[in-house]
Amino acid sequence: MTRHSRHTRILELAAERGEVTVDELVAELDTSPATVRRDLVELASQQLVTRTRGGARTTAVAYDLPLRYKSARRADEKHRIAAHAVSLLQPGDVVGLNGGTTTTMVAEGIATDADLQGLRDGERLTVVTNAVNIAHDLTVRSHVRIIVTGGTARTRSYELVGPLAVHTLTQVTIDVAFLGVDALDAEHGGMAFHEGEAEISRLMGRAARRTVVVADSTKLGERALAPFADPAAISLVVTTTEADPEQVAALRDAGIEVAVV
Repeated sequence: MTRHSRHTRILELAAERGEVTVDELVAELDTSPATVRRDLVELASQQLVTRTRGGARTTAVAYDLPLRYKSARRADEKHRIAAHAVSLLQPGDVVGLNGGTTTTMVAEGIATDADLQGLRDGERLTVVTNAVNIAHDLTVRSHVRIIVTGGTARTRSYELVGPLAVHTLTQVTIDVAFLGVDALDAEHGGMAFHEGEAEISRLMGRAARRTVVVADSTKLGERALAPFADPAAISLVVTTTEADPEQVAALRDAGIEVAVV
């Protein structure tokens, strides 16, 4: 197991249990106590865990892990969601993408889809994003034109927030916005842990003719600090067969179309 994979698993276990011991992590990771202790020291230096006697516990910001530690979670689900999202696109579309692991996979799908790669100048997609990692990945693709919002970068999510990002999104119109969420339910719609990210996602949705929420199964039925996509404003939710059927039914009862992939 690589160091990155170990760190990701440690953070997942700490989030699930609240606190983990070195002995538990040695058994889970099949590695030595010395390696586990070094990993905990490094994660504590990033303020992702707090060291305890014999282990570690989650920090106050553990819910908002850096994007690099989220990328391996539910990867198969996110690939399926991304494939369905890309299938909704038409030549010439203006596409909005906020930040997050699922929208990053949508961007990867846009970059590598054989049909989209064949688009000529008049048919190219335009992608409007506040995520610097997505902009970086798509800039070299000849079938995609990139508009980056500007703003102040958040190191955890690679998202740009603040007045510059707000201004850009008041100056564009979008055909379809694919919005990742930290939580989603039938009462509040799409939600984010960070209010600045929520503000940008809200404006991106308002600028779009269609708002498509892309959410893996763990996001359904959860709540977060800042709602940004009212249920009435969501055109479609794309989730997976692993999602709780009751949560899917609740979204549909609220009048939201749900695609389960």
